Amino acid sequence: MSALVQVNSLKIHFPIYAGFFRRKVDEVRAVEDVSFQIQEGTTLGLVGESGSGKSTLGRALLKLIPATSGEVLYRDKNILPLRESQFRPYRKEMQMIFQDPFGSLNPRMRIDEIVGEPLRIHFRHLNKSDRRDTVAALLSRVGLPAESMWRYPHEFSGGQRQRIGIARALAVQPKFLICDEPVSALDVSVQAQIINLLKELQEQFKLTYLFIAHDLAVVEHMSDDIIVMHRGKIVEQGSAEQVCSDPQHEYTRKLLAAVPTL
Repeated sequence: MSALVQVNSLKIHFPIYAGFFRRKVDEVRAVEDVSFQIQEGTTLGLVGESGSGKSTLGRALLKLIPATSGEVLYRDKNILPLRESQFRPYRKEMQMIFQDPFGSLNPRMRIDEIVGEPLRIHFRHLNKSDRRDTVAALLSRVGLPAESMWRYPHEFSGGQRQRIGIARALAVQPKFLICDEPVSALDVSVQAQIINLLKELQEQFKLTYLFIAHDLAVVEHMSDDIIVMHRGKIVEQGSAEQVCSDPQHEYTRKLLAAVPTL
């Protein structure tokens, strides 16, 4: 079975400029020669401390930031060289759930506009009434009442705002979701609710996840396989059970030791 997503030798470097003429004097190697694949319908956990390059990697997969070199294959098609007009059909299938559930929602837009915007862009045949019906169904599916669509982001709690972000990502019927630290800004009790929701949605819609986090306990619970990143490089990868029960790299052992236990 071929992978839904395959990453080959991906590098992401950011140049450093200095001087009056803004000459390049160095570069930050945020991601260095990373390769992995994600099978359809599974969850790959990507774990590492802040600054390890994991969020940068996730954004590059969706072409939100440019990659320096390498390949990102989606259904065996390298999407990195595609122009924006060529990549637009792929945006429907590849979506992101962001870390900050408040910062990722426009505070001046009502929820019906926020969740309905992807529908307006990608499903132009839908009229206003159809879009509202779809928004109501999406909100219901993530555990929010339909009348929530008439309210603004500031009227919701952090967990509710993250549910709205998930509804927006689901609006275009994606196949691949990048979850960029989706629970790290939430209370522990709310984290469990969002994780369980993501697992339910995966089962219902046959979704494929790249789940990015710094908490190895959360990643273990969510993931089939795990990649551990440190300073832009993969230092360990394997099944969730293997990585968490028998870590081979010292950095992975340190992450496990940092997990709080009762």
